[in-house]
Amino acid sequence: MIRGKNELVSEEQLNKYAELAVRSGVNVQKGQLVIIHSDIEHATFARLIQTAAYDAGASNVVIDWTDEQSTKEFYLHATDDAINHFPDWQIARYQEWDNKGAAYIHIISENPGVFKEVSPKRMSRFQKVSRTKLKDHYAKTRSHEVRWCLLAVPSFAWATKVFPHLRKEEALQLLWQSILQGARADGPNPIKEWENHDKAFESRKKFLNDSQFEALHFTNRRGTDLFVGMPKNHRYIGGGVKDKKGIPFFPNIPTEEIFSAPHRDQVNGKLVSTKPLIYRGSVIDDFDLTFKNGRITEYYATTGQEALQNLIETDEGSHYLGEIALVSNKSPLSQTNTLFYNTLFDENTACHIGIGNASPSNLQNGSDLSKEELKEAGLNTSLLLINVTFGTEDMNVVGIKEDKTKVLLMKDGDFQF
Repeated sequence: MIRGKNELVSEEQLNKYAELAVRSGVNVQKGQLVIIHSDIEHATFARLIQTAAYDAGASNVVIDWTDEQSTKEFYLHATDDAINHFPDWQIARYQEWDNKGAAYIHIISENPGVFKEVSPKRMSRFQKVSRTKLKDHYAKTRSHEVRWCLLAVPSFAWATKVFPHLRKEEALQLLWQSILQGARADGPNPIKEWENHDKAFESRKKFLNDSQFEALHFTNRRGTDLFVGMPKNHRYIGGGVKDKKGIPFFPNIPTEEIFSAPHRDQVNGKLVSTKPLIYRGSVIDDFDLTFKNGRITEYYATTGQEALQNLIETDEGSHYLGEIALVSNKSPLSQTNTLFYNTLFDENTACHIGIGNASPSNLQNGSDLSKEELKEAGLNTSLLLINVTFGTEDMNVVGIKEDKTKVLLMKDGDFQF
């Protein structure tokens, strides 16, 4: 077993997980530049990915180290001028990486409450300026011009949040097991598992894309009663996607969602969240959103109201939706029956929406359309895309066709097609 500060899992399984990120996640090509974003706390695993990337033929593997504690100090003590500034050298390096055709692997984790002393407004200001300055890079990731992948590793702080009744090492080991199970990476051949997983998406995507439902109606006993209008010629995608050269990759490990982009102005009703949202280090929990003609008109959170307000008030587009996702509660990730306090994992256990930017990939030939044409088609634009989980075990979803024919798509949280 590897026993580092934040790891407790067999070396063989770690290597398979790293290889999954490289060969299935971003599908590294011979001679390609690879950028790994990792906190210094997860250095051991980052270096395993680096080795796997070189083994796959990468020309160079750059680890872009971050340090959450240093970031906290920045938010707490930097001058207002520094908070409101994103340096040009940061923009330049992303431009150079993108121009060289880099693939990006993001190692994510959670440290709940690490930014609890930080003003959400200061964090929001810096995040807004950084996203604005890097908008070209984010546009390339959203349109799949560059290949990228998110995957998670646990930390002691995260593990004890998820499993507070266990000792630290036991909690860490159990979180590792849950992450690997949910990511379909706990078996002898994770890469083969993901090939089979991707095939299972295809028939459902075809059915939804052929049906071209005018709207989806979500209801449950928790209080959600939401009509989501869909733009004409929308596309559902899920599982693997392809970049503009036709090279397949998986942006998220794990992924269980089949998602599309709703019509910006045709979302009406109420959505009640079912899992906490971790946003810029703040926990937003027990919250609901009310929509009228697409716009979020009311919102309330028992925990994290200010953080929720800062999220929604980021820009005009963050008052609207950019994504609607169908997720079964029968997946390996859902069957872990774990509240992860991590958006990537929690959103893949149940249906969710995305506040903010819509992907052109969710519209037929969307990547070839101008910004004006995408807007006219009904797609939303924003600096951010933040997912909110609202699915439940009693969630029902009905597809409504243009002639008002209704088709039951999900019953009690599981697919019916």
